[in-house]
Amino acid sequence: MKQLHKINDRVEPEERGIIGDLLTGEKVYQALERLTPIVHRTPLITSETTNRIVGKKVYFKMENQQKTGAFKFRGATFKLMQLTDDQLKRGVITASAGNHAQGVAYASTKLDAQATIFMPETTPYAKVEATKNYGAEVVLVGDSFQEAFEASMEKQAQTGATYVHPFDDYDVMAGQGTVAMEMLRQEDRIDTFIVPIGGGGLISGIAAAAKHVNRNIRVIGVQASGAPAMYNLYHNIKGDLPLHVDTIAEGIAVKKPGTLTTPFIKKYVDDIVTVTDEEIATAILYMLERNKTLMEGAGAAALAALFSNSDKIKSRHCGIVVSGGNIDISSIPKIQRLATNNKS
Repeated sequence: MKQLHKINDRVEPEERGIIGDLLTGEKVYQALERLTPIVHRTPLITSETTNRIVGKKVYFKMENQQKTGAFKFRGATFKLMQLTDDQLKRGVITASAGNHAQGVAYASTKLDAQATIFMPETTPYAKVEATKNYGAEVVLVGDSFQEAFEASMEKQAQTGATYVHPFDDYDVMAGQGTVAMEMLRQEDRIDTFIVPIGGGGLISGIAAAAKHVNRNIRVIGVQASGAPAMYNLYHNIKGDLPLHVDTIAEGIAVKKPGTLTTPFIKKYVDDIVTVTDEEIATAILYMLERNKTLMEGAGAAALAALFSNSDKIKSRHCGIVVSGGNIDISSIPKIQRLATNNKS
């Protein structure tokens, strides 16, 4: 087993200070040390049926079994742990499509801080209610993350509360990256990570962790074709940012990529691909039927990418983060229709 707190000998010296030492593998390791007593060490499972379909060993990191039902609890908690008592007393504020909201709400309650969360009006009911139940004040605004974000920034300027960005924050990225370090402790043969991208916090943290352990580990990002902003930037596809995003994977329905995450991703992520909503829906139903696992759209995007690109992804041992399981059950009929369209 590799020693995760050591830089792999094959990493060149100039690569060790990734993005000016603000996001490094060492920082992710420090986050893991602090979070280990707090977060669940979620299972890493494999499926012989999946392995046979894609022709490689696939390991699913079950972050749908994490506290609050998603990996976002990691980054939110590590961020809040860095705040001073005075900052916590002034409260925290953020915008989220759901999972980051629950992570911030839960961590704030544990640290006795008041959280105000702005969420799109299109956020699934289950995520809104869960966020309220964790003790946060919820404000529903607009039909996208971007509109909720802009409203939350106006409120932050008025109140002076500490902003906890869902992805464009180095502490948040480091906390999310602990997923990869845990996975590599559970299975050190993983040679490729396939990671959903919204704003880019999870894949940035995973890339920092993976390249820290072994620079030859590949990191492949996935976006929904209806929300491809990071894909377009990565591949230098010109054009204006979309006025709207349209995907069943609301967790990655982000119109504008992160300012901090984008340069990191362009330098350290090996490729980014897109998948359709029909492919995402097929992956959700596959996990539900074959593995008895409820997987929300963002996490299913990674599996959908593996199904549609299995020949192109040169991997023997592939890691996929089941990023969350907070899905609105009422959306299942729509998911079934989309999956049926994918087969026809």
